[in-house]
Amino acid sequence: MSMDEYSEIPKVMMAIIAPHSGGPEALVAVERRVPQPGCGEVLIEVVASGVNGADLLQRRGHYPLRVGTTDVLGLEASGRIVALGADVREWKAGDAVCALLIGGGYAEYCVTPTVQCLPVPRGLTILQAAALPEVIFTVWSNVFEIGALRPGDTLLVHGGASGIGTVAIQLARALGSRVFATAGSADKCRRVEQLGAVRGIDYKQEDFVAVIEQETGGAGADVILDMVGGPYLQRDLAALAYGGRLVMLSFKQGSRAELDCGLIQRNHLTVTGSGLRWRPVAEKGRLAAAVHKAAWPLIEEGRVRPVIDSSFPLREAHRAHERLECGEHVGKVVLTTDGHSVGSSSPL
Repeated sequence: MSMDEYSEIPKVMMAIIAPHSGGPEALVAVERRVPQPGCGEVLIEVVASGVNGADLLQRRGHYPLRVGTTDVLGLEASGRIVALGADVREWKAGDAVCALLIGGGYAEYCVTPTVQCLPVPRGLTILQAAALPEVIFTVWSNVFEIGALRPGDTLLVHGGASGIGTVAIQLARALGSRVFATAGSADKCRRVEQLGAVRGIDYKQEDFVAVIEQETGGAGADVILDMVGGPYLQRDLAALAYGGRLVMLSFKQGSRAELDCGLIQRNHLTVTGSGLRWRPVAEKGRLAAAVHKAAWPLIEEGRVRPVIDSSFPLREAHRAHERLECGEHVGKVVLTTDGHSVGSSSPL
């Protein structure tokens, strides 16, 4: 896109930041200059952006940003490319994409490296695609690459009704694994079963270690995806099969726990974890290519679908955070820019 064409894009935009740490009310709408794409980057006119747990941590002041990172929240977005930086050949203005971001998604425009963009899958709207990048990159990296889940393996997903959980269940099931998932109510357990889990486990009423032992005939789970941490970690070890892999994503109940290392040694267990935001661009590009090859066909066939719990206008980002924090959601909460609402600013 030429500089003349770029000059037709507004100079300023609305964006959401958290200038001071606090509750959802700490989010404020501000006016910012529309960013310009650098070499190897594209400018996206945002249709929708996903809301993630990391956004809540950042708002609370528990996710310090690295120097040079935008203070505009948002780790994923979907929309149309409206400007290209230098040396961009693989995309053109007008292309509908969803993208992984290091920040900046809670805005009317955002920039990102081209390698972190993927085409909106056939059969999905641009808005629906906003619910994909952060969760599907996370699931593929942690469950299938780090966790090495294979067809025929058993996967246990904690937080099965979350955005990550709903995608992990569908993707693992589509690729031939047996999936169990914990959730916080009988209704949520039924929802995860509808997505493909063999059994939803109500963690408020049931012991997931005992359920996994019974359901697997004492063999245990080959891979556990944990977003809880704290007291769950020792119980996870007890629920793992010989040679099992525990992959940690976040620590809602704390990052410290007392573990029986003898159990890890005797059963040849692997305890690991990863983050996504601060990985190098080249690594995110490699991951994007792997996700596009493995998961996009399944999405376009309808075997894996993003689950959107609710949609809120960008100006009401505080309500989206309230929805995520209350714990009643199933799937993703998304923000939409003006003119792109799904027609509801409440749970769908």
